[in-house]
Amino acid sequence: MGYEGKVRGRRKAPFPRSILDRPCFLEALDEAGISLKQVHVDAFYQALHREHYPSLPDFVKRYYENEKNVVVENEKPQRQKITKRKNRNKLNLPKKLLQFLETTNDFVTKTSTIKERHTSMDKSTTKLIIELYDGMVVETVLMRYERKGDGRASLCVSSQVGCAMGCTFCATGTMGLSGNLTTGEILEQLIHADGILAEEFGLREDKSKRVDFVRSIVFMGMGEPLDNYSNVVGAARSMMDRRRWNMAHGRVTISTVGLVSQIRKLTKELPEVSLALSLHAPNQDARTAIVPTAARYPIEELIDALDGHMTAYLGDRQNDKGITVEERIKESSRRRAMIEYVMLEGETSSFECAHQLGKLCENRHLVVNLIPYNSTDVRDKLRCPSNAHLQEFRDIVASYGSFCTIRRTMGADIASACGQLVKKIDKDERNEAIDIEDVAGPQNSLANKTKKGKVSTRQVKTKAAEPSSSSWIESLGEDELNVLENTLSVALGISASCFLLSSLVYFKRR
Repeated sequence: MGYEGKVRGRRKAPFPRSILDRPCFLEALDEAGISLKQVHVDAFYQALHREHYPSLPDFVKRYYENEKNVVVENEKPQRQKITKRKNRNKLNLPKKLLQFLETTNDFVTKTSTIKERHTSMDKSTTKLIIELYDGMVVETVLMRYERKGDGRASLCVSSQVGCAMGCTFCATGTMGLSGNLTTGEILEQLIHADGILAEEFGLREDKSKRVDFVRSIVFMGMGEPLDNYSNVVGAARSMMDRRRWNMAHGRVTISTVGLVSQIRKLTKELPEVSLALSLHAPNQDARTAIVPTAARYPIEELIDALDGHMTAYLGDRQNDKGITVEERIKESSRRRAMIEYVMLEGETSSFECAHQLGKLCENRHLVVNLIPYNSTDVRDKLRCPSNAHLQEFRDIVASYGSFCTIRRTMGADIASACGQLVKKIDKDERNEAIDIEDVAGPQNSLANKTKKGKVSTRQVKTKAAEPSSSSWIESLGEDELNVLENTLSVALGISASCFLLSSLVYFKRR
């Protein structure tokens, strides 16, 4: 099959493939000689969503059961008859499509599973460790917000296994990039989360508060979304599709460290999504120090691209006459973009930087979201400023006209807060190396070699676990010692005889 999904690194496209990867599915239908109208494809995905994504054979079975004519009662309660009326608002799916779904081995509804599930103490946050078809894992965070009489849920989804951006304060950045997620794998995270909410809703005694499905999505999990552009955009389109999840415009937010060319491309192809720029510093030098990729993208270009996304609906007027300050303010007040700014103790959290950040966002009506640093396992020992410092920093930025908030930290006790998402197996391996060095101490030669990169963690673990020769001999029993003694005596006798014989030969030749 030609279409295999765009993946990178060590990853290959899933097999069986996800039915949620629409281009892949359409190409498979074309190769099978099945030609469908667009309306039938849309109807299929709508029906699949309505049935909460069962397996494909189960979907076909349910579809035929639902297609049966409605049973109505006759005047006599003992007898029933079937009406021949059809639902004119329902579009019947072609039989050739249903046959393909029922018999295909190339597609499944879900290629991933929930490997682990951790819920915070206050029950507001659940971190899902999703195992992909190839054994790799990503993390997804489900956040619940309770309100009077109602509630809502947001989902933070991952777009890559690891990340190539290398931000110094982010645990995910220490992993490197193993590969992209396909469109289907991104959407499956939403399916898993909706399933958990539906399960919880079914167990609720109070049904008045509806938190039975995810209402907003943020691409702020593992990976750089715009580095996996086509799959992320495909997933976002499905999330906003009115026939399926029907996310409101502005309820799907794509976060980026600032890939300018991809931001401009997104503005042309999908201007209705919200954009969040991970800025983290108000000047180029300070930003480059903590965000390595910032060296390729000057701050002025980032803000210009952000302006372009907010004012996308003004059309050609941006190019012909330019946009006045009044027009920008009016437009951005309807479609606000977000600046994400992690608060690290040091230069970037100084009040001087607060003024620089305020001036950078002046007259743009940007939402500035200050993110208190959450402790991670990164090499540098970083800390978050005090709460009083955060409040004053916020007030300075807000004085320039921006809407500035301090993000509420959710799920820190289960390592699911901002910057804490990291593949669990990698974290365990890092902890293992730290434990070995702590136990061995700085005088241990193996530990010192490990720090220099000459000996791997696994080698240190193996050598540290090897017992000494004295403890091994002490563990032997009496009979085993006798056998060992006799064997060594024989070996010693043979070696002595060989030595004497070689000595005689030597002297005879002389």
